[in-house]
Amino acid sequence: MSRRLSSPRCPDPRCGLRGGGLARTHLELGSNSPTLLWHDADLDHALPLVVRAGYRKAGQVCTSVQRLLVHETIADEVTERLAALVGDLAYGDPRAPGTQVGPLISTEAAVHAETLVAVAVGHGSRLVTGGRRAGSMMAPALLSGLPESARLASEEAFAPLLATASFGSLDEAVRLADATRYGLRAGVFCQDLDIALTFARRLETGGVVINDTSSTHPDPMPYGGVKDSGQGTEGPAYAVRDTTESRTVLVRHRRAGL
Repeated sequence: MSRRLSSPRCPDPRCGLRGGGLARTHLELGSNSPTLLWHDADLDHALPLVVRAGYRKAGQVCTSVQRLLVHETIADEVTERLAALVGDLAYGDPRAPGTQVGPLISTEAAVHAETLVAVAVGHGSRLVTGGRRAGSMMAPALLSGLPESARLASEEAFAPLLATASFGSLDEAVRLADATRYGLRAGVFCQDLDIALTFARRLETGGVVINDTSSTHPDPMPYGGVKDSGQGTEGPAYAVRDTTESRTVLVRHRRAGL
């Protein structure tokens, strides 16, 4: 996950590198984090966590749940219950008591999110609730039936919106989850640990959280992405190790007669 990038040349003539120097780098880049609901997921536990992870800080978190992949046997129930939860979110001035979702960082960011919603609807997705924009403020949006062709299925929105898509098998769930150039974090809600660990082994992402969302991240643990989600590993001990140049020292003991 960590690799070195070459610089044009070493500025210090004493370094002896004429063609290019080597520098360690940490890069945290984009994401399109999925969370998966297997058919046995505890929805009473999962859905409030999904809503919190999808809309906190107006969705402006790199590990926000942007895509919710749901087993087809529970897809209708999930959409109905999410519609009620998302529709109840209070949004507006973050200084006002009770506000749960504030504005985006800029009007341009909100317009970008609005465009992604419109494109998804144009590709056949259904806007269940929200999505209205005024300046930099967007009403928390929920979409269902997200097709693979929509930009929301592969790009990063960084906004208060959540799009659901259904799957019928484990193989299909993995394929949908990985169908993006990003690979930062994923969540899996599943009561069968064997199935959950199968997802963990097969998903192409820097971390998998079982029975919580992609946005769960204890700071001391290793954290980083694969593909275009960055390079290097965060977490205090891991970041130090990642940016430390190790040196091997070998001492050979000479004994008489050898």
